[in-house]
Amino acid sequence: MKNIVIIGGGQAAIWAAHTLRSEGYEGVIAIISDEKHTFYERPPLSKQVLLGEMTHDALQFFPLETVESLNLTLYKPYRAIKIDSENKNVMLDDGQKIAFDKLLIATGSQARIPVESWKDLPNLFSLRTIDDSLALQKVLPKIDNIAIIGGGWIGLEIAASLRKKGKRITILELGERLCARSVSGEVSHFIENLHKEEGVELCFECGTLDITEDQGQLTILRDDQEWQSFDAVLVGAGAHINKELAVDAGLEVRDGIVVDHYCQTSHPDIFAAGDVAIHPDLGFCIQSWANAQNQGITAAKAMLDSESKEKYQETPWLWSDQYDCNIQILGTPVNIENTAVVVRDSGARQKSFFYLDQAGKLQYLVSVNDARVVQIAKRWVRADRVLDPILLADPEFNIMSLR
Repeated sequence: MKNIVIIGGGQAAIWAAHTLRSEGYEGVIAIISDEKHTFYERPPLSKQVLLGEMTHDALQFFPLETVESLNLTLYKPYRAIKIDSENKNVMLDDGQKIAFDKLLIATGSQARIPVESWKDLPNLFSLRTIDDSLALQKVLPKIDNIAIIGGGWIGLEIAASLRKKGKRITILELGERLCARSVSGEVSHFIENLHKEEGVELCFECGTLDITEDQGQLTILRDDQEWQSFDAVLVGAGAHINKELAVDAGLEVRDGIVVDHYCQTSHPDIFAAGDVAIHPDLGFCIQSWANAQNQGITAAKAMLDSESKEKYQETPWLWSDQYDCNIQILGTPVNIENTAVVVRDSGARQKSFFYLDQAGKLQYLVSVNDARVVQIAKRWVRADRVLDPILLADPEFNIMSLR
């Protein structure tokens, strides 16, 4: 095998490349990215970078000398426009064709802008890339009253960061509660109260939205009626999975690219990892830092058929920082209506929500400001441990003793 091609320049891509070299692969690793900035962490853009606590240069996953030691062949900023799965090459937007023996699709996702014409409005932003961040930083000192469309994780993190900077924030959410697809009603209620305490205005079931512009002010229309005007609008209305290349290549695709436990697609020499790949056990895409890194590692070892390759069967784990709260989530809220919720209340902003199945085993956990609970819970899940709800609910009980 001489040529491995990776489409994408994010976390799954760089961890796959790093793993390939660590496993002894000495052939070509070609990376195609349509961004000029590559191999950087995205989560801090809505938190530490927005708050001015971290620079864009500090976002790199690895030091420059480490990346240089990987001896990568970079094609950037070029866009891959076609995968010829039969002849095993990738066509770029400048006409180049890059041959591959194995291919990894790590195209991730992008910010979803619900209305195409919004993209042309001044002072309307998304926050997905370094370029997005630079554009927002440029105007931030001049704006005060900001609307955020979307009550999911990215919207809430942006709201928390901008409130800490003294901005007036209004969140518009189409649904009846925050983060409805990823957390339970109890957790949504906690997060709603958190933002209200910090002075954020929340608008639920906001209806059909549109935006008009007049002399730099953006006016939001709700169900065709003018509602309020703002200095800027930030769109955090979910993500679009970048699956188009896989669809055109004839791979099996649903909401994302279908892969097995080794990140292999329906084509034996094409793999997928990160946001764009469907979790093999859950049946949907997981957009998280840990998933992107670990699927990238799994895919690299599988492409080499390494002796160290392992099935990807990890329980999803993600986190969010909002104000003084570190919110960590283990598992997914799928079918939690069949579980019993146990709340461990250790303080106003230190709580854990355990969801136990009928056998008393942990299916889902959300923990606020108690990282130790998540650490021990990962062991419970691996061990398939039966838990005592009375002990879990007692804040005086040493939960770390349940090893």
